[in-house]
Amino acid sequence: MQKKALGRGLESLIPALAANKASTDETIITIPLDKIKSNRFQPRNKFDEAKLQELAHSIEKHGLAQPILVAASIVPGEYEIIAGERRYRASKLAGNKDIKAIVKQSADDKQRFDLALVENLQREDLDPIEEARAFKRLIEEFGHTHEQIAEIVGRERSVITNTLRLLSLPEDVQLLISKGKISPGHGRMLAGIEDKNRIETIADRILNENLSVRAVEKIIAGLRSEKKSDGQKKQEIELTNLKEEIQRKLGTKVNISGTGKKGKIEIYYYSLEDLERITKELKFSC
Repeated sequence: MQKKALGRGLESLIPALAANKASTDETIITIPLDKIKSNRFQPRNKFDEAKLQELAHSIEKHGLAQPILVAASIVPGEYEIIAGERRYRASKLAGNKDIKAIVKQSADDKQRFDLALVENLQREDLDPIEEARAFKRLIEEFGHTHEQIAEIVGRERSVITNTLRLLSLPEDVQLLISKGKISPGHGRMLAGIEDKNRIETIADRILNENLSVRAVEKIIAGLRSEKKSDGQKKQEIELTNLKEEIQRKLGTKVNISGTGKKGKIEIYYYSLEDLERITKELKFSC
């Protein structure tokens, strides 16, 4: 069942945004735009210029509906955005010189990244690859587990794991997903293939033949069946060669049966003297 943390809204994570007033840890002030820097942990790589222009026109006409959230920078008198990158950029486009901001007095790097990620996810501003890279940063830079990320963004742990799998795809296939040319569902199917050349071949087929996720699943199932069949043939040849080699060395009939994981070897003897000879060949003593 879908977790509800994300649905509660950013306001539930940052109460001051809902109350629009300062708490003991937050203060609302007006800050010159040139004293504000973008979030170092902004998970979003690209911004839709048309949508930014729309927001800028709205700000020109109606003003800023909600303050951005910032924290003090290491440079005295400057601030870093925690949440509200779009509002900040649109305000600059609107020609504003300053902006209303909630200043959070204590916000470590982990919290800044968490809040920036939640805001982008709520507004559906991140494409699937940006999401995956953000999750990866949370793991590598802040030691988050998949379960912890799931709690932060209000999704199932399996969703986090499957999203991260997209990063195993070749860069050009990741780009197709970022641009919406193929779906994350297609990407998750492709991530199960080890051969990168084959991944790209199937990705081309998805584009050219407009294949559904289900169709891709069938193609991959066929490849796995084919690979298993080839593997079985190779194993049979190897066992046959091994049996012949043992027979030559021992000078008697040998049977090998089983699989690559377990089985048995049968060595035939036809007299007591023959058994003694074979045991000497095996370097055993009776």
